[in-house]
Amino acid sequence: MLAVIAAGCVPSFIVQYRQRLGGRLDQVLADLAPFQAIADREQGGSIAALVRYHLASTDPTFHREGAALQAMIDAVARLRAMMSALNTDLFHQSLYLLGHPDADVLRETWRIYQPGFTITPQSLLFAFVAGVVVWIAFLAVWHLSAWLIEWVLLSRPRSRSRPA
Repeated sequence: MLAVIAAGCVPSFIVQYRQRLGGRLDQVLADLAPFQAIADREQGGSIAALVRYHLASTDPTFHREGAALQAMIDAVARLRAMMSALNTDLFHQSLYLLGHPDADVLRETWRIYQPGFTITPQSLLFAFVAGVVVWIAFLAVWHLSAWLIEWVLLSRPRSRSRPA
């Protein structure tokens, strides 16, 4: 039953994770906006050209600024890819998060996580399936343990006392 309740809270965690991810994407885009405006005026709208211009500079500060710009551009691409991968059904979102979590976003989401049980057909099915999987795992461990105990007890040599 606890597995069903815990699995029922997964959808709200994913929603909060996506919101935090979307907030990060919005912030990086807001930080890039002034540079895009410069690129529009000075580089024909190409922010990549603006980055190349910065990186080609002999001024170390200007060069580091180009590296920082490139890091922001890379972050936008990564965050958009993550948001796109999470724009699917609950099962695929869960699988994606298990295989490709962003450690910082995951940690910060967990830090302020507010559990909630979402009542949708998809979340109810997810909770039910998770409960069944945990129950099957429990039964497998239970029966395996019983078999191992029985095997150990039966395979131990018995001491036989002989009548005198």
